[in-house]
Amino acid sequence: MTKILIVSDSHGLTEELSEIKERHEVNYRIHCGDSELDIDSGPLDGFYKVAGNCDFDNRYPNEQTLEIDGLNFLIVHGHLHKVNYGLTALSLRAREADADVVCFGHTHVAGAAQEGEQLFINPGSIFQPRGGMREKTYAILEWDSDKAISATFYTLSGEHYPALDYPVKA
Repeated sequence: MTKILIVSDSHGLTEELSEIKERHEVNYRIHCGDSELDIDSGPLDGFYKVAGNCDFDNRYPNEQTLEIDGLNFLIVHGHLHKVNYGLTALSLRAREADADVVCFGHTHVAGAAQEGEQLFINPGSIFQPRGGMREKTYAILEWDSDKAISATFYTLSGEHYPALDYPVKA
């Protein structure tokens, strides 16, 4: 079983990032931007990272593409793909990148959705949720050798938040 911790929009939080890292045993970690920290800041150690619109360290890449245990990932913040207005532009980029999973942030609205061949995951914000959400959230994506993917969402305090899980459980 492969597990990836996904966070976004932490906007300067350091202790909280460190606590989340220590709380979960995972194989990989992704930060989808707007950490507002230097790229080599301790709380970001071990994360694949991208630049958000509030990140000013020019060493951040705008996107990363990765192959992890048989799945292709596209990691972006989302501001350059206008995700506040929908997933069309990001979906086109995902197809160009041959991505199976797209991790993004920017909207501060947590969720996971299958769009065509891609799974889009926004872990929400551990700083300031939006879109009617009150809970500060992050996600853990996991899959097995059959590539049966699931995303589990958690609150900042580490409580499971099942209303956002993918696939939706009846």
